[in-house]
Amino acid sequence: MRVRRLSEAHVEERGRLRSHFLMDAGDLGSRKMSVTWVDVAPGAEQHAHSHEDSEQIYVIVRGRGRMQVAGDEEEVGEGDLVFIPPATDHGIVNDGDETLVYVTAASPPVSMEELYQEQLAPDGLDYDED
Repeated sequence: MRVRRLSEAHVEERGRLRSHFLMDAGDLGSRKMSVTWVDVAPGAEQHAHSHEDSEQIYVIVRGRGRMQVAGDEEEVGEGDLVFIPPATDHGIVNDGDETLVYVTAASPPVSMEELYQEQLAPDGLDYDED
């Protein structure tokens, strides 16, 4: 059995997004999936982006926000799952008063570290800054 605990995951911060790479591309023997836990501070957003070949889901664990997929926008909250087809622009905004937490999985895997190089969130703001 292969287990990666949230406390053991590699963490990347950009702007006011904090991503915990539970299973990055190729980790834990996975060939077809990546999984990330993401904390989004109140007022912060993940900029719209797409993954050319990967299907992706977002599962909202805590908080609420507005998710946009292919130009459509909808309120999302705890327990909601959003499916994103390949090559589809998507992003999320935390418009609530508490941290928005979601888990995202992608297949084939998307390297989260590569995504952060594409600047999904603006630099220059500390995560704890409100």
